[in-house]
Amino acid sequence: MSTQANIGLLEQAYDAYGKGDIQRLLSMCTQDIAWDLPEVEGIPFSGKRQGLSQVADFFRILAECQEPREFRPDRYIGQDDQVVVLGHATFTVKATGAEFSGDWCHVFRIAGGKIASFKEYDDTHKAAMAYQAQGAGLGAAAGKGATRPAIH
Repeated sequence: MSTQANIGLLEQAYDAYGKGDIQRLLSMCTQDIAWDLPEVEGIPFSGKRQGLSQVADFFRILAECQEPREFRPDRYIGQDDQVVVLGHATFTVKATGAEFSGDWCHVFRIAGGKIASFKEYDDTHKAAMAYQAQGAGLGAAAGKGATRPAIH
């Protein structure tokens, strides 16, 4: 596929996620997709997954844990079979009520017209603090006086 076709595929994937159509998004992935998020203690959907069923499980757990307030891809940068997507997101953690926001970077590899791998880079410290918040509404203030998690 051309770089532009790869970018088009990812635009469709982000559109599907934005509309809550996870089945459509999963149909754009290879059966043996490699899915990699930073491992963060206390965040059950973090870490590596392999295969379509594990990625489907990722989206299920993600939806159980946090609510997207904003999720916006801003820029697509492609070369050969690789596409980097830069964006911004705001989520609310359901268990704590805390909100966190930040910029993110997603790196994809496309093979045979499907998403073959995904790797996320973002501010894991903000997410970890939101998951550790002791009650609703702590948000950005949750980190004051708290110890930093081992991974950030």
